[in-house]
Amino acid sequence: MIAPCEFLEWDTNFFQRRIGRVTVHELDNTLMQAILTWCDDNKIECLYFLSHPEHAVTAQLLTAHQFDFVDIRLTLEKTNIQDQKPFTPDVKIRPHQESDIPRLKQIASQSYRASRFYFDTHFPNALCDQFYEVWIEKSCNGYADMVLVCDVNNQPAGFVTCSIKDGQGQIGLVGVDATTRGKGVGYQTLMASLNWFHDHNCQIIEVVTQGRNVTAQRLYQRCGFVTKSVELWYHFWTKNGK
Repeated sequence: MIAPCEFLEWDTNFFQRRIGRVTVHELDNTLMQAILTWCDDNKIECLYFLSHPEHAVTAQLLTAHQFDFVDIRLTLEKTNIQDQKPFTPDVKIRPHQESDIPRLKQIASQSYRASRFYFDTHFPNALCDQFYEVWIEKSCNGYADMVLVCDVNNQPAGFVTCSIKDGQGQIGLVGVDATTRGKGVGYQTLMASLNWFHDHNCQIIEVVTQGRNVTAQRLYQRCGFVTKSVELWYHFWTKNGK
């Protein structure tokens, strides 16, 4: 049986650990054995698995084989964007400039401590910081279709990355500088991103956050997002990775 797994070259190169991912969300005994064999054959150190929480057999197998639960993945969506009235921000929000990137990397390095990588002690926190620095830099260099920046005191205080695929909007990263949190920067920038999606004829926008990140959930709910799905992230560290 061919294992439903893929080797993650980018993650492997970045973290310097051989990393793979399971490409299905529910397991049985046969699939689990195929996955474990694939890990051995490919010298995998860490395997990501995104589980459907309603599948009891999967949960039992993950526990039996010592997969580590690391995150709740919440996908939220906002629909009927074309029916929404344009939002007028109270602060300056603009497309990013190349000169913003160092500042955006600084914000990104401190903005995602609720993510699964920080809750897996095999990944050093400093390397996790760099992971998000790279992500926002890649977003500015074309990985995202648009990076909107909110200026406070003439310097970037927050950002939202926006992408469109098959007519559907996707918010990738939302970051706010620690010194300006609680002052409406995230809300203003996120609402401005809805204007951008509206202007690009998107009907649906999705964003992903963590179950432990209640602050982000409340922000998205305030902007009209509702929960679409709940999934569970697991990391499996093999004998090669321990």
